[in-house]
Amino acid sequence: MNKAVFLDRDGVINYDPDEYTYQLEETHILDGIIPFCEEVKERGYLIIVVTNQGGIDKSVYGFEEVEAIHDYIHKEFLNHGVEITEYYYCPHHSNLQKCLCRKPDSLMIERALYKYDIDPTQSYFIGDKWRDVSCGEKAGVTGIKIDVNVITKELIDKIA
Repeated sequence: MNKAVFLDRDGVINYDPDEYTYQLEETHILDGIIPFCEEVKERGYLIIVVTNQGGIDKSVYGFEEVEAIHDYIHKEFLNHGVEITEYYYCPHHSNLQKCLCRKPDSLMIERALYKYDIDPTQSYFIGDKWRDVSCGEKAGVTGIKIDVNVITKELIDKIA
């Protein structure tokens, strides 16, 4: 079985201005996240992004903007030899409809666990909101809450 580190996107990978992040020119990768992911990969973990993108449901932005940001992140990480295995995102917003994929529900993680034969007991979900931690724990993954937009060198110490 594989093991994985699941990452929330906004506030963990890229700067979260406390609004929707959907414009490519406003997307800034946080200092420290790429070195952290380099170490995670060296330890044998897959890296999977799991993010709510409710702005799609609210017609603030579209799928194209989300995919463009994911492509940008993917290329930046690859420039440092780090491949993100997959991106899962929920386009729904809880004010408009109910779904099973929006965090804190765990369907996105469950899909990844199945698709990539991941052992949840050896895996982690790093997020800047308690719904990220809850999402991971519902799927049997250890949740780690960090401060928004803060990647510390000590974060790697929380990964086995």
